[in-house]
Amino acid sequence: IREVSVPGAFELPMAAAELAASDSVDCVAALGCVIRGETPHFGYVAESAALGILQAGLETGVPVTFGVLTCDDVPQAMARADLGGGPNKGADAALAALEMAALVEDLRP
Repeated sequence: IREVSVPGAFELPMAAAELAASDSVDCVAALGCVIRGETPHFGYVAESAALGILQAGLETGVPVTFGVLTCDDVPQAMARADLGGGPNKGADAALAALEMAALVEDLRP
């Protein structure tokens, strides 16, 4: 397992694409959080992150999963990250990445 940090959710796709293209990973789980503010910035960042992460996987052939929380506030984010007794969406994204890596390996000759 390799952990890489980026400045923000908008930068996740580039890091994910670089990792996926490196031949050093079987899959990538892109994890982060975008919290809604008072401007349209939230939508631009969340949509760009989602599309870029999708593109990284499609262009490299390495599974890249979208584990970016899109929340209205910090308590909602903490609950979705299992910091408040709720589901752990990061773990879900990581598990999906592993499942996709196994599937891709089975599908390729």
